[in-house]
Amino acid sequence: MKKIVTVRGIKVGEGVPKICVSLVGRTLSQLMEESAYLKSVEIDLVEWRVDYFEHVEDCEKVIEALRKIREILLEIPLIFTFRSLKEGGEKEVSDSYYFELNQTIAETGLVDIIDIELFNDEGKIRSVVGAAHSANVFVIISNHDFEKTPAKEEIIARLRKAQELDCDLPKIAVMPKSSRDVLTLLEATNTMHEQYADRPIITMSMAGKGVISRLVGEVFGSALTFGAAQKASAPGQVPVEELKSTLNLIHSNL
Repeated sequence: MKKIVTVRGIKVGEGVPKICVSLVGRTLSQLMEESAYLKSVEIDLVEWRVDYFEHVEDCEKVIEALRKIREILLEIPLIFTFRSLKEGGEKEVSDSYYFELNQTIAETGLVDIIDIELFNDEGKIRSVVGAAHSANVFVIISNHDFEKTPAKEEIIARLRKAQELDCDLPKIAVMPKSSRDVLTLLEATNTMHEQYADRPIITMSMAGKGVISRLVGEVFGSALTFGAAQKASAPGQVPVEELKSTLNLIHSNL
């Protein structure tokens, strides 16, 4: 029996894949404007991509912005993500600050989920996962490959490693060079879901070729997908309205 991750009443890992949209504002005013707009959009979760924020290296300003975002979003589940430059993000910071930031934010109680990148020191990952769980915050452990699609076995190995590190939601996003690469990602997702996963997983193939992977998660075993509201945070994200109708169409025929 697979665990379901229930975040403010949203059941990730049950039924239709849940839709998440990212906040990518650089200034506090942009973030507040984006947050207010997302209140009018039919989504399940919001991700704050804090690596876009102009004051990301000032922890107090991050918390101040987070309080204002939470005041606007209210009960919408919120994911806190610093995406590093090497994994497609906007900025690089020191390892020590990366982990300090994530642990500090988890302990504020203002977010529901933090995202930690898989390719980091295992001891530090375990430490921040433990601190997040102590604060009743869920953890995504993620990996993003913007260069290629690894072999099926490697995709599965990365997802299994994330699961072993006690995260709640293992995640991987890969870049396809061909339609065969997209099939590799879907095959790996299906195998992970059926043979190894004891919790929800999140997978996607990026860019135009990979769009199909963002739509068929319920068929192959991915529990959450990312859509675009005003501005996409990754290549291949589908506008929320189209994404929702397609997910519901697939769900109604299963």
